[in-house]
Amino acid sequence: MVAKVGSLGELLSITGPVKKELPVSSLALSHTLRKAEVTFVIKHQTERTIVDHSLNGALWASARGILTDLFLIFIGYRIFAVELISTNQNPVVQEFQRAELSCIIATTKTANPRIEWKKIGSKETTYVFFDNKMQGDWANRAQLNSRTSLVISNVTRADKGIYRCEVVAPEDARIGAEININLTVHVKPVPPKCHVPQSVPVGKSATLQCQEKEGFPEPTYNWYRNGEALPLDSKSSSKFQNSSFTVNTKTGTLVFSEVQKGDTGRYSCRAMNAVGDAWCEDSVMEVYDLNIAGIVGGILVVLLVLTLTALGICCAYRKGFFINNKQDGNSYKTPTKPDGVNYIRTDEEGDFRHKSSFVI
Repeated sequence: MVAKVGSLGELLSITGPVKKELPVSSLALSHTLRKAEVTFVIKHQTERTIVDHSLNGALWASARGILTDLFLIFIGYRIFAVELISTNQNPVVQEFQRAELSCIIATTKTANPRIEWKKIGSKETTYVFFDNKMQGDWANRAQLNSRTSLVISNVTRADKGIYRCEVVAPEDARIGAEININLTVHVKPVPPKCHVPQSVPVGKSATLQCQEKEGFPEPTYNWYRNGEALPLDSKSSSKFQNSSFTVNTKTGTLVFSEVQKGDTGRYSCRAMNAVGDAWCEDSVMEVYDLNIAGIVGGILVVLLVLTLTALGICCAYRKGFFINNKQDGNSYKTPTKPDGVNYIRTDEEGDFRHKSSFVI
């Protein structure tokens, strides 16, 4: 039973008779009252602590029982539910090698669960293993290992993607389980295509390009001149201080802001990734000086030829080579008269006619 905490007035009423019978001073009375109050409080706290401990014990026993029941239910569910695990959910292989997609049944009580493999595409999902056999072109280069894992031989870049292992166990509490495997295929670069200008005048800019689109992961690029690797920036090397170029390893471009005579040479590009590398054929870039005197002389020669041509045309025109000699109605000339024949012209007829008399 929980004790009721009394007030100081109640405590005084209890100790009242004692005060009347014992003639003590006010100091002694105060000491006596304080001692009685402390004793009462200590007794009350002790009884309340005992009660609190009793209640906490009962609550803990109930909670422990509930947790035990939940744990047993969980363990029972795990035991009777099919569960899948994988030793590697993100395998990485090189092209034309063997790949194993791990799918392991960790728990099940079904003797022969149904196993399926699917390839999950962005547009459609295709069966790899279904109805206890490989499907489509997988039949000639894939098989199951340890009942559930999928092994693909001679992997190509088209095989990369997400594969799903699905298991159906009818005798388990949870009859189905699945796990996804993300297959990555690395591809070696092929020889890149390079563009190198054949000739560039001194002081002009020039851009050399190198591209490769087959390798995976995407390759990085390096440029070489006469078999020697070029730095990413000519300013970073004292050996190339007379040049002014930069190399972009991601885009494969080699850019000269101003080419110099020393930039003449044979240039080649290397594409490289984690699998391997490939080169493009060497190409020669020649840097030549601009011949200012030759350019000015050529312009003068052209102007001289144009001037002489114009003078010739003027002289020919003055000499009448370009006059039109065709006769028109106003430039008609009277024909010569034969001997013994006279012609007259009348205004009415507007033409010549013979006289009425002539000699034959």
